[in-house]
Amino acid sequence: MGTRERDRERDKDRELLIPVATISDDEDSKSSSSPPTPTISSTSHGREAFLKVIRSWAWKKFMTGCVILFPLAITFYVTWGFIHLVDGFFSPVYDHLGINIFGLGFATSITFIFLVGIFMSSWVGASVLTLGELFIKKMPLVSYIYSASKQISAAISPDQNSNAFKEVAIIRHPGKGQYMFGFITSTVVLQKGIGEEELCCVYVPTNHLYLGDVLLISSTDILRPNISVREGIEIVISGGMSVPKLFTMIDPSGISATRTVNFEASV
Repeated sequence: MGTRERDRERDKDRELLIPVATISDDEDSKSSSSPPTPTISSTSHGREAFLKVIRSWAWKKFMTGCVILFPLAITFYVTWGFIHLVDGFFSPVYDHLGINIFGLGFATSITFIFLVGIFMSSWVGASVLTLGELFIKKMPLVSYIYSASKQISAAISPDQNSNAFKEVAIIRHPGKGQYMFGFITSTVVLQKGIGEEELCCVYVPTNHLYLGDVLLISSTDILRPNISVREGIEIVISGGMSVPKLFTMIDPSGISATRTVNFEASV
């Protein structure tokens, strides 16, 4: 009887040990089949870095396209609006006649402006213009508008008369090492007790081109760069973005001086 009881106890112990072994085997198989965590993290970091590079490249290319297309779009929009504006001067006349051809009014307007320029360049046209200006200057409000618009148009006129900008001038700013752009409009003579001094009337724009200050400066204190009036107007309107990198000074006699001003070096 004693041996039988011992055999039964051994069998019970074996039954208790079998599930433990199977559980441990399952845990080992699971631990061996699961991938290591560091591999997953390194893969995700590489993917994020790749996406950042792609986003940065796409954004740069998009901004490059915007920079290239923006001036083209503005140029096309302004040109198209100008064509429609000029075309509208004579388009109603052709519409009344039953002629609907786009661009015919624009061509007629350009031809009309050209003929007006030829007529006003003659003695008869100048006389008619003088009589018209005398009539306009007697009108209270219209005279101010006409005078201001005429001064602006005279500044960019190809005929350098007494009312137009003569030259581009660079004058010294009150601050040390600073300069300002201006336009020489006329010259005056200042009579003093010890003699006479020639002064230049310089218009310095402070708000684009239509507002500014008028200064009387000695001709010896003015720097005259080798740029035209049109280029000077472009510099002012563009906010200095079209300014040349190097200026060559010109003497009042028209001879180029050896002195140069490099604004990049002064800054």
